[in-house]
Amino acid sequence: MQIAKVVGTVVSTNKSEKLHGLKLMLVKIIDLDTFKEKGAPLVSIDAVGAGVGEIVMVVSGSSSRQTAITDAKPVDNSIIAIIDSIDMEGKRIFSKKE
Repeated sequence: MQIAKVVGTVVSTNKSEKLHGLKLMLVKIIDLDTFKEKGAPLVSIDAVGAGVGEIVMVVSGSSSRQTAITDAKPVDNSIIAIIDSIDMEGKRIFSKKE
């Protein structure tokens, strides 16, 4: 599992039948030491109703196919949680409320 920020959306009218009805989002992994985005954006299936700008938890590989909406679908990355807060080494490094 990794922490990421939702940075955009992907719209595709022509796609595999198994992907119909799934919301496609762009996410960038966050470096927890600096809390900055790193690397190239990834396309991720939204399993929890996340929106642009939210901090989320993502999984990849076979774990991404373990949600109710992604089971048996051709998916390699899924958003599985919207993060409310993150505490690390006794300090709050992220709070959705702030």
